[in-house]
Amino acid sequence: MNAYIYIEGGASGPHSKNLTIRCQQAFHRLLDRMGFKGRMPRLKACGGRNAVYEDFCRAHQGNAGYVAMWIDSEEPMADIEKAWKHLAEVTTVAAWKKPDGAADDQVLFMTTCMETWIVADRAALRAHYQQRLNENPLPHPNGLEARERHDVQDRLERATKDCQNAYAKGKRSFEILEKLDPTVLMQHLPSFGRVVRILKRKL
Repeated sequence: MNAYIYIEGGASGPHSKNLTIRCQQAFHRLLDRMGFKGRMPRLKACGGRNAVYEDFCRAHQGNAGYVAMWIDSEEPMADIEKAWKHLAEVTTVAAWKKPDGAADDQVLFMTTCMETWIVADRAALRAHYQQRLNENPLPHPNGLEARERHDVQDRLERATKDCQNAYAKGKRSFEILEKLDPTVLMQHLPSFGRVVRILKRKL
């Protein structure tokens, strides 16, 4: 089966090629670590979430294989299995309409954002930032998906502000993403576990 996943990440515009490539590479390496080497979906980093949605809708209408989008949930989820219901209730994407025939397992979430994944894997953070990492601002790994994304992002930035490679969205986020341990993420993040379960069925 052909499989395509459209990712929130990278950038759009004439100077975005390198960042887009870094995003796709990071997700590719993470999927390798998740056990999907040899049955990898085609990945496309689309930039912003509206571009992801538009690309997903076009692909969903014209492809018989598995088509999904991988995006931030932006808000904590009442039920991680009800993806389209959640999207309908999140203000910033309230205009998104579920395409005809689309299923909940075609929406993969980073709940509430990519930084939630990064904060969950303390060993990867320590290895990446080494002795200048200040873990005191970081939230406890348990219950992370119930935290607001701005709180998680702010705490990660404060924890790394004295590091030479202080955290920032873009290239630096992808440098950490590709080092994360899926086993650790599954331990702390139910939505990540859902992604693994879905892709094991679909790929």
